[in-house]
Amino acid sequence: MNDCRRFYIDGAWVHRSEGGELPVINPATEEAIATITLGTGADVDKAVAAAKKAFESYSETSVDERVALLNRIIEVYKAKSEEMAQAISQEMGAPITLSRKGQVPAGLGHLLEAVKVLGQFKFEEMKGSMLMRKEPIGVCGLITPWNWPMNQIACKVAPALAAGCTMVLKPSEIAPLSAYLFAQILHEAGVPPGVFNLVNGEGATVGSALATHPDVAMVSFTGSTRAGVAVATAAAPTVKRVTQELGGKSAFIILDDLEDAGFAKAVKDGARGCFLNTGQSCDAPTRMLVPRSKVDGAALVARQVAEGATMGDPRKEETTMGPLASRAQFEKVQRLIKAGIDEGAKLVAGGEGRPEGIGKGYFARPTVFSGVRNDMTIAREEIFGPVLCILPYDDEDDAVRIANDSPYGLSGYVTSSDIERARGVAKRIRAGNVHINGARVDFGGSFGGYKQSGNGREWGEAGLEEFLELKAVFGYAVTSK
Repeated sequence: MNDCRRFYIDGAWVHRSEGGELPVINPATEEAIATITLGTGADVDKAVAAAKKAFESYSETSVDERVALLNRIIEVYKAKSEEMAQAISQEMGAPITLSRKGQVPAGLGHLLEAVKVLGQFKFEEMKGSMLMRKEPIGVCGLITPWNWPMNQIACKVAPALAAGCTMVLKPSEIAPLSAYLFAQILHEAGVPPGVFNLVNGEGATVGSALATHPDVAMVSFTGSTRAGVAVATAAAPTVKRVTQELGGKSAFIILDDLEDAGFAKAVKDGARGCFLNTGQSCDAPTRMLVPRSKVDGAALVARQVAEGATMGDPRKEETTMGPLASRAQFEKVQRLIKAGIDEGAKLVAGGEGRPEGIGKGYFARPTVFSGVRNDMTIAREEIFGPVLCILPYDDEDDAVRIANDSPYGLSGYVTSSDIERARGVAKRIRAGNVHINGARVDFGGSFGGYKQSGNGREWGEAGLEEFLELKAVFGYAVTSK
């Protein structure tokens, strides 16, 4: 069993000031695989002090120096990619194939994109006699979740390093092993002491201490909307910048111009997207909107996708769906599946309980509901599990109305045989990201939401901008009188 009871502060692994310990549970076996220490406010104080001291020199490093540092991190990360894949699979249950092909590469993608953006970014620009200068904001508190651990850690740490900021990371206590390994990678790559610090702990203690700390200039948070509200409330008295990537309930609109084969493919793609990572993705296409006349056909295809999932040991390469990440998440998903049944949605596949033949682990059955109304609980709440809701619509305007009738606005999906029509619908969807005809994400774009899906943006140039302050220096240029 892994011993991860130390924190990484000021370039060294240190023991906690006080506080308890917490086992890390493998969700596939329900057995402890590691132990972490739960940090306290005193530990956060030490980490922030180290970051504040390091900021004085690191904020003055050149672009070339920061590019070189990121490139060293990339090389060490690549060398430890298999170790990272195993850690992620064990801590949060991702099938090893997904961990290798999706989880780990996502982290690498953000590191590579940070190098690309940094190399061409303009930190200073003259406007007349005035200098517009972008400077690192300061010490950053980074709070990350468990569902795509390296994706969400790297898309915060990489731009923070690129900007010249220093930071304290609080990873999820549910899945901390990958973060622990990431800290080792940064140490081996030669990140200067104090620039990156890691303190494990719970949101109510370590997260709150970061949000309220007067020497933290910014908090970047990814997690539930409920927790995001708590972070923003805690941060308000110190007037620090807060960026948040929160929940989602994304609509997948399949327009009525697809012929039968194209329609079936769109349903398959949407269902697979919903079930990917056991449904534990904030941008998962969980609401599938189809023409009213094609609901039964969509349900049949989605049922085939659900029943075709191979569930079981995440260590086996043939496994396509692992467990949910924790007991609490399993219980939440079960509660919401029951709510769907109780409110009259038609259960097409799956349902309550574990899959047949699985008696241990937080495995949920891939579930499809048809005949869902947009006012039902399963259409309103973020389930964060392998649950697909199929909703009928009458025409294009009705589809857009239903898609936008949500407290969330993270992602949207549109499939059509007419690209111009798809583009028109995409522009009408109130979400921070929209995918046309199955387009994949591009780390050079931006990621973030409207409404209760958060504020601010991550990824690419937009993500770097979040870690910068804009200064106007008037009279910078010498002008003749």
